[in-house]
Formats: sequence, structure tokens, C-alpha cells
Amino acid sequence: MTKILVLCTANVCRSVMAAALLDRRLTALGVAASVRSAGILRPNHPVSPEVASVLARSGLDVSSHRSRVVSVEDLVASDLVLGMAREHVRHAVAVVPGVWPRAFTLKEFVRRGGAVGCRAPAEPVAAWLSRIHHGRSRSALLGESLDDDVPDPAGAEIQAYIATEFNLGQLTTRLVQLCWGLPVQPLACSLTISVEDRAR
Repeated sequence: MTKILVLCTANVCRSVMAAALLDRRLTALGVAASVRSAGILRPNHPVSPEVASVLARSGLDVSSHRSRVVSVEDLVASDLVLGMAREHVRHAVAVVPGVWPRAFTLKEFVRRGGAVGCRAPAEPVAAWLSRIHHGRSRSALLGESLDDDVPDPAGAEIQAYIATEFNLGQLTTRLVQLCWGLPVQPLACSLTISVEDRAR
């Protein structure tokens, strides 16, 4: 069982989207993995209404979600930690320094995974992660970067949430292809913007 933890700031938007999309991918393919999400701020807040609406149109129900603050136990128990931005990886590494070799932003992970190549069929996930991590520098976590960070749509119009879902759908699809080497059909995403959405 591969344990994956997805992090963002408040755990009501990006990490919820990414975890839901990734979990559906892995479940549909029969992969033995668990996906959880958490944030670095306050707990017990409902998911953003826009996130719930966008994911519902893709057949995913996150209405019961309540935000969690990431704990030491979460980080220690995770085989892979995926931050939505560099700041989330920085936080994880500050809390548990030993998580550094297995903590990446989602975009960094997909980029580096593509560079080292897909995990071999008999290769342990931990060994593949070690290859992806090789050569990284902690200084690369400093600041912000469009190359590594998934923009936060919080407070924006519904189109930004739809674009975020599409972006995360592509990234999580690529992650599954790289790590599990399985053919993946395109996910149904909420790309159609209704007249009602445009008016928001």
C-alpha cells in the first residue's frame, strides 16, 4: 500500500481537488494506494463551494470534507508527499526533515519523474522515488515558481477553479502513468463553462 499525502495551504481547494482526482484514478486502476490531503492552516473548515461544484460536475462528491492540519504522524507515515506549491514542501521538510527525499511539489515530481523515466515493473516505489530525488537541492524550494507551483484559485471566478481542476487532472494522470505504467483514459473534467458560471 503506497501512502500519498497531498498538501496545500488551507486544505479546502487545491489539495482536495488533487487528492480526489488521484484517488479516483488509482481506485479505477486497482492500484493499492491510499490518498489523503491536509493543509498548514486551521482545521475543520468545509471545502470551498466552488471546488465542490466543479468536482461534482466530474462525478466526485467532496461535500463532507473538512480541512485538516498536517501532523508529524501524517508526514512520517507517507511514502510520497505532494505539495501544491513550494511553500507546502518547505513546511513539510521543516516539520519533519527526514521527509525531504520523498516530498515534492506535484509539478516538480511529474517533471523529474518524466526525466528519469517510468518506474520499472519490479522496481519498488521507494527506489524510484530515490532516483527522482537524486540531485535535488533544498535551495530549489526557496521562493515561488510557476514551474513548481499550482496557482491557487481561491477568491477567483469559477473559471479559475475549472482551469485548476483541468491542470490537476493532467498532472495526476501523468503521475499515475509514470509510477504505475498503466494506460489511462482522459478524465471527464468540468471544462464547459455555463452561462451561469460566466455570470459569477
